[in-house]
Amino acid sequence: MAQSGEGWLDETRSAYLYRVIAEIEGGSPRAKLFEELAREAEGQAAIWAKNAGLASVPAFVPDLRTRIVAGLLRRYGARAMRGILAAMKVRGLSVYSHAAPGHPAPTSIEEIGKRHRGFGAGGNLRAAVFGINDGLVSNLSLILGVAGASSNTGFILLSGIAGLLAGAFSMAAGEYVSVRSQREMYEHQIGLEEAELGEYPAEEAEELALIYAARGMDRADAHALAQRTIADPRLALDTLAREELGLNPEDLGSPSGAALSSFLSFGVGALVPLAPFLFARGDGALVAAIAVTGAALFGVGSMISLFTGRSAFRDGLRMLAIGGGAGAVTYFVGKLLGVSLG
Repeated sequence: MAQSGEGWLDETRSAYLYRVIAEIEGGSPRAKLFEELAREAEGQAAIWAKNAGLASVPAFVPDLRTRIVAGLLRRYGARAMRGILAAMKVRGLSVYSHAAPGHPAPTSIEEIGKRHRGFGAGGNLRAAVFGINDGLVSNLSLILGVAGASSNTGFILLSGIAGLLAGAFSMAAGEYVSVRSQREMYEHQIGLEEAELGEYPAEEAEELALIYAARGMDRADAHALAQRTIADPRLALDTLAREELGLNPEDLGSPSGAALSSFLSFGVGALVPLAPFLFARGDGALVAAIAVTGAALFGVGSMISLFTGRSAFRDGLRMLAIGGGAGAVTYFVGKLLGVSLG
């Protein structure tokens, strides 16, 4: 009974938000999709109400959370709100994440599988590069700021070690919470999909067909593909997660693994400007720190060109300028504070 009540609430809330999205889309093909999804959700709500022994479907009064999300939708649009909408059981979000108008829609189960093969290694490389960059810029800025205020090498070294550890732990904690929250949302939503597949598979197939049709597939072909997909238990949940929720299960890694990776990548970057102070003292250590960090910033910037498709030299110089500018500002701020406090 409790599950039926929760199912009714989820579907009626979804129907309300579908209509808000349809209103925002203003008569576009996406508006038609979300209007049809709203009707499907209302039909599924009626099934849950019947299972709960209700004579009719109760009227839905939006709660505070739903009203806030609706307001944000009207302000920022559905594309920017995909994560929040997925958590509130709004389907059809894949129309905002891939298969843009003019791209061919999938025509077979095999094509779905090919299209959804992710680039996990590329995503990990990107995260590592930006983690190293964060460590480089933040710890260089800290070390230069302290060096501007004091020439005490021991104090600079202690500050750099503290900055490395504080930044690495902060990055790791943030990454853990982010990935853990994303995974919990996915697990909850896929659990709902699994329950709905058992409760009304025909309606789930109809929702999937609507999404395929909205992305350009012939309606008859969309229905046929949706029926074949739903009939395959191995594929059905994975496809529903991707096509209805816009989620890619392959992108959801281990929270502890993500935290460790973030900790290590930041730590590697933060160690670069700190290392010269482990082996030298005075101005020589400071000059060496600036030199090795400048080279590292240029190298990281060049690697970022792998993701931007632009010139490696250009991106390397840009990153060197950004890191150098941040370091120069903190150095002179430290210098001013050192003079005023001295």
